[in-house]
Parts: sequence; structure tokens; C-alpha cells
Amino acid sequence: MRIVVKAVKASYQQVPLWVAVDGRLPDAPLLLIGEGEPIAAQRVEREGKRYLVWIEPNLPRGSEKRYELRSATASVQGFEATRTEKAITLRYRGQPIAAYVHRDAPKPYLYPLYGPNGKPITRHFPMQLVQGESMDHPHQRSLWFTHGEVNGIDFWTEGPGRGTIAHRQIRRVEAGPVLARIEAQNDWLAPDGKKVCEETTEIVVYRAPHLVWLDYTVTIRASEGEVRFGDTKEGTFGVRVASSMEVKRGQGGQIVNAAGQRDRDAWGKRAEWCDYTGPVEGETVGIAIFDHPDNLRHPTYWHVRDYGLFAANPFGVHDFVPGTPKGTGDYLLKQGESLTLRYRLCLHKGRTEEANIAQHYQAFRYTPETPFQHGR
Repeated sequence: MRIVVKAVKASYQQVPLWVAVDGRLPDAPLLLIGEGEPIAAQRVEREGKRYLVWIEPNLPRGSEKRYELRSATASVQGFEATRTEKAITLRYRGQPIAAYVHRDAPKPYLYPLYGPNGKPITRHFPMQLVQGESMDHPHQRSLWFTHGEVNGIDFWTEGPGRGTIAHRQIRRVEAGPVLARIEAQNDWLAPDGKKVCEETTEIVVYRAPHLVWLDYTVTIRASEGEVRFGDTKEGTFGVRVASSMEVKRGQGGQIVNAAGQRDRDAWGKRAEWCDYTGPVEGETVGIAIFDHPDNLRHPTYWHVRDYGLFAANPFGVHDFVPGTPKGTGDYLLKQGESLTLRYRLCLHKGRTEEANIAQHYQAFRYTPETPFQHGR
């Protein structure tokens, strides 16, 4: 098979590309042969469609590349997934990347999460006690998705009288040379155990030479009746960065959004992306979160704090916009309806500008064109 990819609206450097393909793909490990070194590719099926996925090394805007797809003569090293009763751990070429923890907590979460320097990039507390870390807000578990007001129930904080998100089943775990993918189903439960709604979460992790990419997609379905997401700042897709990265520590932590607003000025503002950078074991690293253009109320509001909380929240309009009446940000799902929210994380080295975060967001927003595919 020959494939042409054309960069029309963005540049693509060390980013994952998904290209829909017609027909069958070989069962053997796959390589793309072009002008440079061969590139590992992976077959993925999603919602009844076939895709070829690879990490594109360099496709500048206005250029095109021609690849020939071939079967590899030997296995290609990449991801592996290890399952236990409590968690699914992902490794890339033997090195840990992330673990999806789905039991023994009030909600599922990702922990630990490793940055491109191989060091944990999110806070250990409350999962572990590490000297020197902050110990506030114990409900902020590394990386998670939930909300502080759903049918009047608080799912954001933890403890008596709060809602919980209970694991139901793992629908898919796959690991290959380019990506690892987890698909899970969960139930949102009221404090009395009554089911409020259903959640399907897909997590896709990729590794580039100097970057870790993570795509996080959540679909909430109003399976039991109407579901109202309330107007509160306490939400929704959250990360608690490593304590050493916190802006308030004065050790080099920094927040920047797509509009150029920084640190405390970025709180409650709308932006296509936001990036939190700072030192981890002597090296500056960062976590950028991209808001998908199809998301509700894109560009989203950012509940991002100088103490290390970093969350995308499309619902908390009343808290974020002074003078806005309470309830402005409410969002109602009628029975049987669904809401899907998609985010991409870029775990990178260096500051926002060094890591080309603005360029990477455009690569996320605009997929390259594939004007030609030819099987043989």
C-alpha cells in the first residue's frame, strides 16, 4: 500500500497521525518506508473503521510525504500492558509510562504518570507520602475526570455524602509499537449507591523521542434519566502537577495559555490550550492540555491554580466570569443523550515556547489530508 499525506493547515513534528484506510492490512508488524528511516506503524480499529497510526517525525506545513507500507521482517519494540485486579500498567520499551487505577478509590485515575525525562510528572499524594510534597486537596489524584455538581451531587471531592465513580468493566486493552489503548466503562453512583449515569473512557498513550502524548476521551450517557452538570468551578478534567512544579513555590513553575495569559491571570480564562511547566528533579518539563475544537463550549475555561491544580472545565461559568448568574454554565442531558469530551496531553521538556506547544495544538486541531491511497 502506498500512502500520501499532505500538510495543509498545520505542521506535524513528532506527533501521532491517524489515517483511515480502506481494505485489509497485513497481520505482521508494519513499517512505513519513505525518504528517511523506516517508521513503525500500527493497525487500530475504532467504531468500525480501520486506521493506520504512526508518529510523524517531520511534515512541515505546505509539504507532502509519500510512504510505502511494508511488513516488518522482525517484531518492533513498543508498548506492553500489564493487568492486575486493581490497575493496568503501561510500559514503553520496558520503561513505565502510566497506570490506569480503577479500583480501591472513589474514582478511577492515572497514576503514576511519567514525563519525557522518565520521572513522575504528577503529584504522588495521596497515593504515596513523599517528603517535601504538598498534602492539600487529597481528592486531586494525579489525573482524573469528574465534576463537583451532577444532579446536585458532589463527585469532585471525596468522603461521606459524595458521589463515586465505580469501575464496571475493561472493554479493551491493546499495546503495540506506536500506541497503547485502554477502554473502560464506569458507573457514576449517588451516595446511596443509586446509579446516576454511565461513563465510557478511552485512553491512548504514545511515545515520541522527546514527548509523551496522551489522548483522553470521556463519554457520559444519561442512562437512568436526566443528568445536569452544574455551574461550579470544581471540575472537570483534572491534573495535579508534581509539587516541585507549583508556581507558588517560586522555583520556576509557570502557567501559560493560548492567549498568552500567565500564572494567576490564566485562572478562569478561556483558551484552546494551557501549559503548566516547572522543574522535576532539576529539569524543566511541562504538561500541556489541548481542548478539542468539537468540545462543549470550546475554547474551554481553565480551573488552573498556582498550587498545582490544572483542570479544563466547560461548566463553571458563574465562578469564572464575574457577574454571571449562577446556573449559566449548567448543561442538561436528557435521558438517552450523551456528551463526549476529548482532550490531548503533551508531556514535554522545556518551556512552552521551546516545546512548540502552539504548533502542536494546530496539529491536533487539523489532521493532514490523505489525497491518495493505493493498495496492491
